[in-house]
Amino acid sequence: MFERDYLLSILMKYAELLVRSWTRSKDKDDPLGSAAMLETAIGEATDIDGDALLSLAPESMAGVMQVSGVDSRVSEYIGRSLALSAQYFEDAGDADRAQLRRDQAFALSRAYGFDLPDSAEQIVEEAQSALEQAEE
Repeated sequence: MFERDYLLSILMKYAELLVRSWTRSKDKDDPLGSAAMLETAIGEATDIDGDALLSLAPESMAGVMQVSGVDSRVSEYIGRSLALSAQYFEDAGDADRAQLRRDQAFALSRAYGFDLPDSAEQIVEEAQSALEQAEE
């Protein structure tokens, strides 16, 4: 019971972070700051050094997370964060880092067996919906 409540708390915080990063990116025109928010959260969610994890090749990242025992539900939010971060880097003109984050997101989706939404907007809409459902 405690573990389930703890995991639910983490997932809701992650959904809130996705929405908040989107708002920051759009309202403050700060895609790099938004990407930094998400990347910091990835390190915290995995208990793995975030900079080291994010520097790995896509399949290596997925492998390290699996060996480290990252919960599949948390990995899905990490994948969504990576996909959203890719959009932020694209918006900031950093095509190389955008592609790396996109590739990492897809590697996680393959490794953990989840689908990624088709667009950044859809990621945020689904996170917002999860928050609304949690409030009910």
